[in-house]
Amino acid sequence: MDRPADALPIRPGFEGIGPSRVRMHGGNVHQEFQRRWGAGSKVLAGEVFCADGAVADATTVLPAGAVVYLYRDLPDEVEVPFDVPVIHRDDDILVVDKPHFLATMPRGGHVVQTALVRLRRDLGLPELSPAHRLDRLTAGVLLFTVRPQVRGAYQSMFAAGRVRKTYLAHSSSAADLAFPRTVVSRIIKRRGSLQAIEEPGEPNAETLVEQLGAGLYRLTPRTGRTHQLRVHMASLGLPITGDPLYPKVVEVAADDFSCPLRLLAKTLEFVDPLTGTRRRFDSSRRLASG
Repeated sequence: MDRPADALPIRPGFEGIGPSRVRMHGGNVHQEFQRRWGAGSKVLAGEVFCADGAVADATTVLPAGAVVYLYRDLPDEVEVPFDVPVIHRDDDILVVDKPHFLATMPRGGHVVQTALVRLRRDLGLPELSPAHRLDRLTAGVLLFTVRPQVRGAYQSMFAAGRVRKTYLAHSSSAADLAFPRTVVSRIIKRRGSLQAIEEPGEPNAETLVEQLGAGLYRLTPRTGRTHQLRVHMASLGLPITGDPLYPKVVEVAADDFSCPLRLLAKTLEFVDPLTGTRRRFDSSRRLASG
């Protein structure tokens, strides 16, 4: 039986980071690692684990379809110099006020500099898991589950749209439009493309946009497509201040934190799936207008 990845031995320096899961073609593990990735040295160094937790070595042979785990080399990352304040913590959930520029969870070149890994390490919560996700450039309220036993209940709540999310956004542009207004469109993000796009077809994205004055808007998404709020604001001629992707892609250095995206996940409201209690969490962050 496979052991959970987070129950496998932790490689020093990888605290808070789970191993990668790899499905084998079958045969000698050392030879397959060398043939597929030129990484046979990882097997010889004792960094590859079988599904039962045993350390693979030069003699280990596994059938096709077997799973092994390994800790991949960490990318070079620029430290994100902002704290992750805790809004609420109990035995089931952790709610934080995520800063701009910090990814929710490991992906691509962002591993240690993610909210998940930093919180696991700082708070000693190795089983912490995100119940939903915020874009790396978006700040605000982010909810994690503390125990695997409750993970499904909270993740399902978000997936089913039973959470009311309210965002604040600032735009330096002006548009002659009537508010409030609801933006409905079909948004698609294709693999390999930085931008999501709107295209003809069955709508899959809906956002209520309310004007608050001084370039500030309240956004209430009724769906959760990738970059939905950024795409919808740009489509209104009101791109969010500091957005490096919409309406056009702008190169920003990895260590440049001078111009955050003015988009804030301000509130989360839901009926707790375990207790039936109505809960609300608010970000204490404010959006800069410039």
